[in-house]
Amino acid sequence: MNIEMIRAAAQRLEGQARRTPLLNSAFVDEIAGRRVWVKAEALQHTGSFKFRGGWSAVSALAAEVRSAGVIAYSSGNHAQGVALAARLHGVPAVIVMPKDAPRLKVENTRALGAEVILYDRDHEDREAIGAALAEARGLSLIKPYDAPEVIAGQGTCGLEIAAQAAEVGIAKADVLVCCGGGGLTSGVALALEQEAPDMRVRPVEPVDFDDVTRSLQSGRRESNTRSGGSICDAIVTRSPGEMTFPLMHELCGPGIVVPEEDCLRAISVAFSRFKLVLEPGGAIALAAALYHGEQLSGEHVICIASGGNIDAQMFTRALETYPSPAMPPGARF
Repeated sequence: MNIEMIRAAAQRLEGQARRTPLLNSAFVDEIAGRRVWVKAEALQHTGSFKFRGGWSAVSALAAEVRSAGVIAYSSGNHAQGVALAARLHGVPAVIVMPKDAPRLKVENTRALGAEVILYDRDHEDREAIGAALAEARGLSLIKPYDAPEVIAGQGTCGLEIAAQAAEVGIAKADVLVCCGGGGLTSGVALALEQEAPDMRVRPVEPVDFDDVTRSLQSGRRESNTRSGGSICDAIVTRSPGEMTFPLMHELCGPGIVVPEEDCLRAISVAFSRFKLVLEPGGAIALAAALYHGEQLSGEHVICIASGGNIDAQMFTRALETYPSPAMPPGARF
Protein backbone atom coordinates (compact mmCIF):
# COMPACT_ATOMS: atom_id res chain seq x y z
CA MET A 1 0.00 0.00 0.00
CA ASN A 2 1.16 3.53 -0.82
CA ILE A 3 -0.22 6.99 -1.41
CA GLU A 4 0.01 6.60 -5.18
CA MET A 5 -2.55 3.78 -5.06
CA ILE A 6 -4.93 6.08 -3.20
CA ARG A 7 -4.39 8.88 -5.69
CA ALA A 8 -4.98 6.48 -8.58
CA ALA A 9 -8.19 5.30 -6.91
CA ALA A 10 -9.27 8.94 -6.56
CA GLN A 11 -8.82 9.41 -10.31
CA ARG A 12 -10.98 6.35 -11.05
CA LEU A 13 -13.61 7.59 -8.58
CA GLU A 14 -13.76 11.06 -10.11
CA GLY A 15 -17.27 11.61 -11.43
CA GLN A 16 -18.47 8.45 -9.65
CA ALA A 17 -18.21 9.10 -5.89
CA ARG A 18 -19.59 12.16 -4.14
CA ARG A 19 -17.29 14.63 -2.41
CA THR A 20 -19.17 14.48 0.87
CA PRO A 21 -19.35 17.64 2.99
CA LEU A 22 -17.46 18.49 6.19
CA LEU A 23 -20.12 19.79 8.59
CA ASN A 24 -19.95 21.86 11.78
CA SER A 25 -22.47 23.04 14.37
CA ALA A 26 -21.88 25.41 17.28
CA PHE A 27 -24.41 23.42 19.31
CA VAL A 28 -22.42 20.22 18.81
CA ASP A 29 -19.20 22.10 19.61
CA GLU A 30 -20.71 23.12 22.94
CA ILE A 31 -21.53 19.51 23.86
CA ALA A 32 -18.04 18.34 22.95
CA GLY A 33 -16.10 21.28 24.37
CA ARG A 34 -14.14 21.73 21.12
CA ARG A 35 -14.76 22.25 17.41
CA VAL A 36 -16.32 19.12 15.92
CA TRP A 37 -16.29 18.53 12.17
CA VAL A 38 -18.35 15.71 10.67
CA LYS A 39 -17.32 14.13 7.37
CA ALA A 40 -20.76 13.04 6.15
CA GLU A 41 -20.02 9.76 4.37
CA ALA A 42 -23.60 8.67 5.07
CA LEU A 43 -24.41 10.89 2.07
CA GLN A 44 -22.19 8.81 -0.21
CA HIS A 45 -23.79 6.53 -2.83
CA THR A 46 -25.47 3.52 -1.13
CA GLY A 47 -25.43 5.40 2.17
CA SER A 48 -21.84 4.71 3.25
CA PHE A 49 -18.16 5.16 2.43
CA LYS A 50 -18.08 1.57 1.16
CA PHE A 51 -18.94 2.66 -2.38
CA ARG A 52 -15.44 4.15 -2.58
CA GLY A 53 -13.73 0.81 -1.98
CA GLY A 54 -16.25 -1.12 -4.05
CA TRP A 55 -15.78 1.08 -7.12
CA SER A 56 -12.02 1.20 -6.65
CA ALA A 57 -11.73 -2.60 -6.56
CA VAL A 58 -14.18 -3.35 -9.37
CA SER A 59 -12.76 -0.67 -11.67
CA ALA A 60 -9.20 -1.93 -11.08
CA LEU A 61 -9.99 -5.40 -12.45
CA ALA A 62 -8.97 -6.20 -16.00
CA ALA A 63 -12.02 -5.99 -18.27
CA GLU A 64 -11.98 -9.68 -19.18
CA VAL A 65 -11.71 -10.68 -15.52
CA ARG A 66 -14.39 -8.23 -14.39
CA SER A 67 -16.87 -9.44 -17.01
CA ALA A 68 -17.13 -12.83 -15.27
CA GLY A 69 -18.55 -11.11 -12.17
CA VAL A 70 -17.58 -10.34 -8.61
CA ILE A 71 -18.37 -11.74 -5.18
CA ALA A 72 -18.17 -10.15 -1.73
CA TYR A 73 -19.13 -10.96 1.84
CA SER A 74 -20.60 -8.28 4.07
CA SER A 75 -23.21 -7.46 6.68
CA GLY A 76 -24.54 -4.79 4.37
CA ASN A 77 -22.58 -1.65 3.53
CA HIS A 78 -19.74 -3.30 1.60
CA ALA A 79 -22.41 -5.47 0.00
CA GLN A 80 -24.23 -2.45 -1.37
CA GLY A 81 -21.05 -0.68 -2.45
CA VAL A 82 -19.86 -3.67 -4.47
CA ALA A 83 -23.35 -4.37 -5.82
CA LEU A 84 -23.71 -0.83 -7.17
CA ALA A 85 -20.18 -0.78 -8.58
CA ALA A 86 -20.87 -4.08 -10.36
CA ARG A 87 -24.19 -2.85 -11.74
CA LEU A 88 -22.61 0.34 -13.07
CA HIS A 89 -19.95 -1.79 -14.79
CA GLY A 90 -22.62 -4.13 -16.16
CA VAL A 91 -21.26 -7.27 -14.48
CA PRO A 92 -22.87 -9.85 -12.14
CA ALA A 93 -22.46 -9.63 -8.37
CA VAL A 94 -22.96 -12.28 -5.68
CA ILE A 95 -23.05 -11.13 -2.05
CA VAL A 96 -22.76 -13.41 0.99
CA MET A 97 -24.60 -11.82 3.93
CA PRO A 98 -25.40 -12.97 7.50
CA LYS A 99 -28.98 -14.02 8.17
CA ASP A 100 -29.22 -11.45 10.98
CA ALA A 101 -28.13 -8.51 8.82
CA PRO A 102 -30.59 -5.59 8.93
CA ARG A 103 -33.42 -6.29 6.51
CA LEU A 104 -32.99 -2.88 4.88
CA LYS A 105 -29.41 -3.73 3.89
CA VAL A 106 -30.40 -7.12 2.46
CA GLU A 107 -33.27 -5.62 0.48
CA ASN A 108 -31.12 -2.76 -0.82
CA THR A 109 -28.42 -5.18 -1.96
CA ARG A 110 -30.97 -7.24 -3.89
CA ALA A 111 -32.50 -4.08 -5.34
CA LEU A 112 -29.08 -3.18 -6.76
CA GLY A 113 -29.20 -6.39 -8.79
CA ALA A 114 -26.97 -8.63 -6.70
CA GLU A 115 -27.66 -12.26 -5.86
CA VAL A 116 -27.74 -12.52 -2.06
CA ILE A 117 -26.71 -15.72 -0.29
CA LEU A 118 -27.47 -15.79 3.45
CA TYR A 119 -25.42 -17.63 6.06
CA ASP A 120 -25.38 -18.24 9.84
CA ARG A 121 -22.53 -16.12 11.20
CA ASP A 122 -22.33 -18.16 14.43
CA HIS A 123 -21.89 -21.52 12.70
CA GLU A 124 -20.63 -20.81 9.17
CA ASP A 125 -17.50 -19.17 7.79
CA ARG A 126 -18.27 -16.40 5.31
CA GLU A 127 -14.73 -16.42 3.94
CA ALA A 128 -14.94 -20.12 3.17
CA ILE A 129 -18.35 -19.67 1.53
CA GLY A 130 -17.09 -16.74 -0.55
CA ALA A 131 -13.90 -18.53 -1.62
CA ALA A 132 -15.81 -21.66 -2.66
CA LEU A 133 -18.33 -19.70 -4.72
CA ALA A 134 -15.59 -17.60 -6.32
CA GLU A 135 -13.78 -20.73 -7.47
CA ALA A 136 -16.91 -22.55 -8.62
CA ARG A 137 -18.27 -19.62 -10.65
CA GLY A 138 -15.07 -17.90 -11.73
CA LEU A 139 -15.88 -14.75 -9.76
CA SER A 140 -13.40 -12.17 -8.45
CA LEU A 141 -13.53 -11.96 -4.65
CA ILE A 142 -13.60 -8.42 -3.27
CA LYS A 143 -12.90 -8.54 0.45
CA PRO A 144 -14.47 -5.89 2.69
CA TYR A 145 -11.21 -4.46 4.05
CA ASP A 146 -8.17 -6.70 3.55
CA ALA A 147 -7.63 -5.87 -0.13
CA PRO A 148 -5.25 -3.23 -1.53
CA GLU A 149 -7.68 -1.60 -3.96
CA VAL A 150 -10.43 -1.51 -1.33
CA ILE A 151 -8.10 0.20 1.14
CA ALA A 152 -7.03 2.61 -1.61
CA GLY A 153 -10.63 3.50 -2.35
CA GLN A 154 -11.43 4.14 1.30
CA GLY A 155 -8.28 6.24 1.53
CA THR A 156 -9.78 8.74 -0.90
CA CYS A 157 -11.96 9.88 2.01
CA GLY A 158 -8.72 10.90 3.73
CA LEU A 159 -7.61 12.91 0.70
CA GLU A 160 -10.89 14.82 0.86
CA ILE A 161 -10.58 15.41 4.61
CA ALA A 162 -7.10 16.89 4.15
CA ALA A 163 -8.29 19.23 1.39
CA GLN A 164 -11.50 20.28 3.17
CA ALA A 165 -9.73 20.85 6.49
CA ALA A 166 -7.19 23.06 4.75
CA GLU A 167 -10.05 25.06 3.22
CA VAL A 168 -11.30 25.99 6.71
CA GLY A 169 -7.83 26.49 8.17
CA ILE A 170 -7.41 23.24 10.12
CA ALA A 171 -3.93 21.73 10.06
CA LYS A 172 -3.99 19.68 13.29
CA ALA A 173 -6.78 17.47 14.61
CA ASP A 174 -7.70 14.05 15.91
CA VAL A 175 -9.54 12.23 13.11
CA LEU A 176 -11.99 9.71 14.58
CA VAL A 177 -12.82 6.76 12.32
CA CYS A 178 -15.56 4.16 12.83
CA CYS A 179 -13.46 0.98 12.75
CA GLY A 180 -14.26 -2.64 11.93
CA GLY A 181 -11.62 -4.55 10.00
CA GLY A 182 -9.66 -1.37 9.42
CA GLY A 183 -9.99 -0.66 5.69
CA LEU A 184 -11.27 2.89 6.15
CA THR A 185 -9.03 3.55 9.16
CA SER A 186 -5.82 2.39 7.47
CA GLY A 187 -6.65 4.06 4.16
CA VAL A 188 -7.44 7.40 5.78
CA ALA A 189 -4.34 7.17 7.98
CA LEU A 190 -2.14 6.50 4.94
CA ALA A 191 -3.65 9.43 3.04
CA LEU A 192 -3.32 11.84 5.96
CA GLU A 193 0.27 10.79 6.63
CA GLN A 194 1.13 12.36 3.27
CA GLU A 195 -1.44 15.15 2.94
CA ALA A 196 -1.96 16.32 6.54
CA PRO A 197 0.80 14.88 8.75
CA ASP A 198 -0.29 16.79 11.87
CA MET A 199 -3.61 14.96 11.94
CA ARG A 200 -3.80 11.80 14.04
CA VAL A 201 -6.23 8.99 13.17
CA ARG A 202 -8.02 7.34 16.11
CA PRO A 203 -10.01 4.11 15.55
CA VAL A 204 -13.37 4.00 17.36
CA GLU A 205 -15.10 0.72 18.25
CA PRO A 206 -18.09 -0.52 20.29
CA VAL A 207 -17.79 -2.10 23.71
CA ASP A 208 -17.15 -5.88 23.52
CA PHE A 209 -15.87 -5.55 19.93
CA ASP A 210 -12.68 -3.60 20.58
CA ASP A 211 -10.23 -5.89 18.78
CA VAL A 212 -8.39 -3.03 17.07
CA THR A 213 -7.99 -1.04 20.28
CA ARG A 214 -6.58 -4.07 22.09
CA SER A 215 -4.39 -4.96 19.12
CA LEU A 216 -2.86 -1.49 19.06
CA GLN A 217 -2.10 -1.85 22.77
CA SER A 218 -0.55 -5.32 22.53
CA GLY A 219 1.20 -4.92 19.19
CA ARG A 220 -0.39 -8.08 17.76
CA ARG A 221 -3.75 -8.94 16.20
CA GLU A 222 -6.30 -9.65 18.94
CA SER A 223 -9.71 -11.27 18.44
CA ASN A 224 -13.21 -10.75 19.77
CA THR A 225 -14.96 -13.61 21.51
CA ARG A 226 -18.22 -12.99 19.61
CA SER A 227 -18.96 -12.46 15.94
CA GLY A 228 -22.27 -10.60 16.35
CA GLY A 229 -24.81 -9.22 18.77
CA SER A 230 -24.05 -5.49 18.56
CA ILE A 231 -26.30 -2.80 17.15
CA CYS A 232 -23.11 -1.54 15.46
CA ASP A 233 -23.31 -4.43 12.98
CA ALA A 234 -21.50 -2.50 10.24
CA ILE A 235 -18.22 -2.43 12.20
CA VAL A 236 -18.25 -5.79 13.97
CA THR A 237 -15.36 -8.08 12.96
CA ARG A 238 -13.48 -10.93 14.61
CA SER A 239 -10.08 -9.20 14.38
CA PRO A 240 -8.26 -6.50 12.42
CA GLY A 241 -7.11 -7.43 8.93
CA GLU A 242 -3.73 -8.94 8.16
CA MET A 243 -3.08 -6.08 5.77
CA THR A 244 -4.78 -3.27 7.67
CA PHE A 245 -3.33 -3.90 11.13
CA PRO A 246 0.33 -3.14 10.31
CA LEU A 247 -0.77 0.16 8.75
CA MET A 248 -2.89 1.07 11.77
CA HIS A 249 -0.16 0.01 14.19
CA GLU A 250 2.32 2.28 12.43
CA LEU A 251 0.10 5.27 11.72
CA CYS A 252 -2.77 5.47 14.26
CA GLY A 253 -3.12 6.75 17.78
CA PRO A 254 -4.86 4.75 20.54
CA GLY A 255 -8.33 3.40 19.93
CA ILE A 256 -11.46 4.66 21.69
CA VAL A 257 -14.18 2.26 22.90
CA VAL A 258 -17.77 3.52 23.07
CA PRO A 259 -20.90 1.94 24.60
CA GLU A 260 -23.92 1.34 22.38
CA GLU A 261 -26.11 3.86 24.19
CA ASP A 262 -23.71 6.66 23.24
CA CYS A 263 -24.10 5.66 19.58
CA LEU A 264 -27.87 6.03 19.92
CA ARG A 265 -27.42 9.43 21.55
CA ALA A 266 -25.15 10.51 18.70
CA ILE A 267 -27.75 9.39 16.14
CA SER A 268 -30.23 11.76 17.75
CA VAL A 269 -27.75 14.64 17.81
CA ALA A 270 -26.73 14.09 14.18
CA PHE A 271 -30.33 14.15 13.06
CA SER A 272 -31.41 17.18 15.07
CA ARG A 273 -28.32 19.33 14.48
CA PHE A 274 -27.05 18.25 11.04
CA LYS A 275 -30.25 16.69 9.58
CA LEU A 276 -28.02 13.68 9.01
CA VAL A 277 -29.33 10.11 9.35
CA LEU A 278 -26.74 7.69 10.76
CA GLU A 279 -26.71 4.03 11.71
CA PRO A 280 -25.19 3.06 15.08
CA GLY A 281 -21.82 1.98 13.67
CA GLY A 282 -21.77 5.07 11.48
CA ALA A 283 -22.39 7.35 14.48
CA ILE A 284 -19.76 5.90 16.79
CA ALA A 285 -17.00 8.35 15.87
CA LEU A 286 -19.32 11.28 16.58
CA ALA A 287 -20.27 9.59 19.86
CA ALA A 288 -16.60 9.47 20.83
CA ALA A 289 -16.21 13.17 20.12
CA LEU A 290 -19.35 14.12 22.04
CA TYR A 291 -19.08 11.91 25.10
CA HIS A 292 -15.47 10.76 25.41
CA GLY A 293 -13.61 14.03 24.95
CA GLU A 294 -11.29 13.28 27.87
CA GLN A 295 -9.45 10.94 25.50
CA LEU A 296 -8.90 13.69 22.91
CA SER A 297 -6.60 16.68 22.74
CA GLY A 298 -6.53 19.89 20.77
CA GLU A 299 -9.05 22.41 19.52
CA HIS A 300 -10.44 20.40 16.58
CA VAL A 301 -11.74 16.88 16.08
CA ILE A 302 -12.90 15.43 12.76
CA CYS A 303 -15.36 12.53 12.83
CA ILE A 304 -16.19 10.30 9.89
CA ALA A 305 -19.94 9.60 9.89
CA SER A 306 -19.39 6.44 7.93
CA GLY A 307 -22.89 5.13 7.18
CA GLY A 308 -26.61 5.85 7.37
CA ASN A 309 -28.27 2.54 6.53
CA ILE A 310 -30.52 2.30 9.57
CA ASP A 311 -33.95 0.74 9.71
CA ALA A 312 -36.97 2.68 10.97
CA GLN A 313 -37.24 0.74 14.23
CA MET A 314 -33.66 1.45 15.31
CA PHE A 315 -33.88 5.09 14.21
CA THR A 316 -37.10 5.57 16.18
CA ARG A 317 -35.51 3.92 19.22
CA ALA A 318 -32.62 6.39 19.13
CA LEU A 319 -34.81 9.48 18.75
CA GLU A 320 -37.34 8.44 21.38
CA THR A 321 -34.83 7.19 23.93
CA TYR A 322 -32.45 10.14 23.60
CA PRO A 323 -34.35 13.23 22.43
CA SER A 324 -31.91 15.97 21.55
CA PRO A 325 -31.65 18.77 24.17
CA ALA A 326 -32.76 22.28 23.34
CA MET A 327 -30.35 24.48 21.44
CA PRO A 328 -28.65 27.09 23.68
CA PRO A 329 -29.20 30.81 22.98
CA GLY A 330 -26.86 32.21 20.37
CA ALA A 331 -25.80 28.86 18.89
CA ARG A 332 -25.95 28.62 15.13
CA PHE A 333 -27.62 25.52 13.69
